[in-house]
Amino acid sequence: MKIISAKVIVTCPGRNFVTLKITTDQGVYGIGDATMNGREKAVVAYLEDHVVPCIIGMDPRRIEDIWQYLYRGAYWRRGPVTMRAIAAVDVALWDIKAKMAGMPLYQLLGGRSRDGVMCYGHANGADIAETVDAVGQYIDLGYKAIRAQTGVPGIKDAYGVGRGKLFYEPADAALPSVTGWDTRKALNYVPKLFEKLRETYGFDHHLLHDGHHRYTPQEAANLGKMLEPYQLFWLEDVTPAENQEAFRLIRQHTVTPLAVGEIFNTIWDAKDLIQNQLIDYIRCTIVSAGGVTHLRRIADLAALYQIRTGSHGATDLSPVTMGTALHFDTWVPNFGIQEYMRHTEETDAVFPHDYTFEAGELFCGETPGHGVNIDEELAAKYPYKPAYLPVARLEDGTMWNW
Repeated sequence: MKIISAKVIVTCPGRNFVTLKITTDQGVYGIGDATMNGREKAVVAYLEDHVVPCIIGMDPRRIEDIWQYLYRGAYWRRGPVTMRAIAAVDVALWDIKAKMAGMPLYQLLGGRSRDGVMCYGHANGADIAETVDAVGQYIDLGYKAIRAQTGVPGIKDAYGVGRGKLFYEPADAALPSVTGWDTRKALNYVPKLFEKLRETYGFDHHLLHDGHHRYTPQEAANLGKMLEPYQLFWLEDVTPAENQEAFRLIRQHTVTPLAVGEIFNTIWDAKDLIQNQLIDYIRCTIVSAGGVTHLRRIADLAALYQIRTGSHGATDLSPVTMGTALHFDTWVPNFGIQEYMRHTEETDAVFPHDYTFEAGELFCGETPGHGVNIDEELAAKYPYKPAYLPVARLEDGTMWNW
């Protein structure tokens, strides 16, 4: 058995997606996601020019060997472009192997660890009142966990306040738009949101909040401390994690659970955080962290330290990644939660899938493979459209972390 073709498909049904379709000489094909929000064409070039020519003729059943070939053999290891390309190949190969076995992917990984996958949605509003209402709408939809973000007076386009209620796409312009940030204003306002949410809805639902890399370690510790009375499920990406040791300072000052990892690419980005138990949830994703093969290693390391998974699941990950993640979530023993931002109707039509949502949980299907396909004819009707994520500046014009 060998790979006879590998095609990169770029489509924009509301936002850009990069998909790799690998076909074998036995007619079995698999698809993987290689989307990198705002930098999609970098991965397209890496795949078409440097990966596809290498894998033609290889045995698709040798998933581990091909993964090592693309990682170790490249010499220039790691990084978001390389690891997304590897992830696309890896997921497509797992899809092929599961189809050949005639079973859904989670069975090939080891079978079920749970019946359903608890997920959280994104509630947001221009102010506290709007966000409180939005959280109530998610509760009415059956969600057990909700991420809450609010606009902050005096901050232009505060992070997390989107244009839609069930989904939003922050990559909104052909060149990056400029948003604002002021840490003091946020620290004075965000705790009031969670005070109002607990006052309104009580403590039966999990609440989450995303700092989106905006705070210094000391400021992050301050926020975590102030949020302790409201018992958050987690405080996410509260400070940039390039310096893993920074989380030690936060940990010393607050018991609010910490989550990080959606921009991590390998186990090395998370190793110290995990081994020193400086976080509670690791948020690496199938597409950014080298596919199923490598994410398994990260999850296994985390399990040794009682750290659970909480994979990123925003709209910049195609249904291919979401479907694969749900099979992974169904199997992985140290599962925590799955982020779930719903895709547009156009995206769902381009990527037909068998996963479903009910009563706050997601359920992967029983279709052999990861259960997601691509309608290439429909995808071709949505050509690539340049779209960048915003940037953020402080009031004095200083660049900050978006």
